[in-house]
Amino acid sequence: MTTKIKVQKPLVILHGDEMAQVAFEQILEQFIHRYLEIELVEIDLTAENRLVTNGDAVRDAIAALKTHGVGIKNAGMTVNRSQLDDLLAEYPHIDESQLDKLATKSPNGAIRKGIGGNITREDIQFRNLQQNPPNWIDRDIDVDTMEHGGNKHSANALSKATGIVKLMFVGASGDPVELHRRKIKKGDPWLLSTNDLDAVRRWAHRFFQRALDEKRDAYLGLKDTVIPGYDGVMREAIETIYFEQYQAQFEQAGLNYHYELIDAQAARIIANPPERALWGVPDNTTGRKLFKLVRELKKYGIPSRDSNTSISRMSAGGGDQYGSFNMPVPEDGIVKVVIDGVEKHAREVKAGDPILLMSNDRRAIKDWVRQVFEDASRNSKEVYFGLKREYMEYDDVFSDVINEVRTELAADNTAPPSFMIMRPSAQLKKMIADPARSAIYPALNLDGDIFSDISAALGGSLATASSIILSKDGTLLYEAPHGTAHDLYLRYQETDGKEANFNSSALLYAVANALETLGDREQNQPLIDYALGLKQALIDTVGQGTITGDLKGKTLEPDNEKIVDLYGFLDAIEANLASSH
Repeated sequence: MTTKIKVQKPLVILHGDEMAQVAFEQILEQFIHRYLEIELVEIDLTAENRLVTNGDAVRDAIAALKTHGVGIKNAGMTVNRSQLDDLLAEYPHIDESQLDKLATKSPNGAIRKGIGGNITREDIQFRNLQQNPPNWIDRDIDVDTMEHGGNKHSANALSKATGIVKLMFVGASGDPVELHRRKIKKGDPWLLSTNDLDAVRRWAHRFFQRALDEKRDAYLGLKDTVIPGYDGVMREAIETIYFEQYQAQFEQAGLNYHYELIDAQAARIIANPPERALWGVPDNTTGRKLFKLVRELKKYGIPSRDSNTSISRMSAGGGDQYGSFNMPVPEDGIVKVVIDGVEKHAREVKAGDPILLMSNDRRAIKDWVRQVFEDASRNSKEVYFGLKREYMEYDDVFSDVINEVRTELAADNTAPPSFMIMRPSAQLKKMIADPARSAIYPALNLDGDIFSDISAALGGSLATASSIILSKDGTLLYEAPHGTAHDLYLRYQETDGKEANFNSSALLYAVANALETLGDREQNQPLIDYALGLKQALIDTVGQGTITGDLKGKTLEPDNEKIVDLYGFLDAIEANLASSH
């Protein structure tokens, strides 16, 4: 290809962090600048720039996507407390108390909410990667979760009016204090969840003592980066107990303690289970699902995967837990939900107890369900919804919407796909232990985050899955579902760039998808052909056995594999791309 392809419309590029960014910059140079004449609207979404701009970088990203309609997002860091302290030390003029939440929180939820987009993730269809499921039968792993707290004991309902929902707190003074407010429309669901911090501490003692008694490594999973005032509070309480009272005993017994974000941890444990472990998931909303899944896998195992699995994650609307207000209460008192001056629920809480208020948007729920059904109908997929309808009004609204959309599609002469509604725990077991040949599994935000990571890990690697965020107005954001590869980046720095190990498949696939969409929208056949050729070159490269280290031993012909680094992999793809033209 000697002449660059001219592209009329701009492409939004959202830069990220660490090893993923090293790969992204190389992809842009090698497959965008080298072959295309295109305007890139580039925005620095690194953790550092989000902090320095006080979140304006995230707002700029949302504005650019809404203006131009198509973008690619690279993986970015969500800083923990230690990493934030390090960044603040580099910028002593920044006052943390004055920072906008977009400066320090993950930008993902804000971007999805800002463009009103929902996520669909599925495997890239490599023809020669084998899914060798781990042996789970009789695996000595137990999940330990709390009996109370979480959504199971929440207050939830559908709003009977359009107005303002307020979260109020009454402490020792007797004067009500407004903690949070948000708009809500008639028919929108809301939910208040609290947890007893003393009960969390009792659970922690029981969990760590059980691990010692049974001589098991202990694993703890929560989502403290995204839900700091709820999961973060629980993590701090649990780990304080571990480090002060159990760490020495663990070390003396030769046992290990591991903490990880629950989505990454679930993917790691299900796809690469330890021989023996006690898996602590104190939030029983997630813990009960994983408990039931592990019980199923220990009995029946994971079948060989010969299916096309898609997960649709509802991230628009209120965002559920990811768009929630969450915090520990400052003192003993009463927390109340008030809608337009009418008290809807009140409960007692103690100092330090984590509380969470979340809501969703019925209109956004309907848009999401329609997206799911249209995808399934267009691509001949079965649909398996996971909802807790029997005691959750919050979930029951989805059932009503499903029936509405099904009726509307039929009236439009669009055949609704085959679908089933089951409990979320049954949905997860179906997806992992008894998958349909071609199916889509729609899930709420937190479940979708965890389920999609598990599915991607079982499919081979998070780098072998695609992720698409689609909004009602047609805005499309393509991304890779993996993280920034922190460990690989540390090694890259230690070796002055000589060891550049990273699987760029998902990032390159996102680039190709975005270019194909631009080609379709401006009826640019050379660009469409280039994008399709780029996808095929990627698939052919892996098909020829040229792979990165994370896929070692996972092809159909392990003896013929050629392991290369980031640059060798991209060069091989470019060679295949050139040979096809």
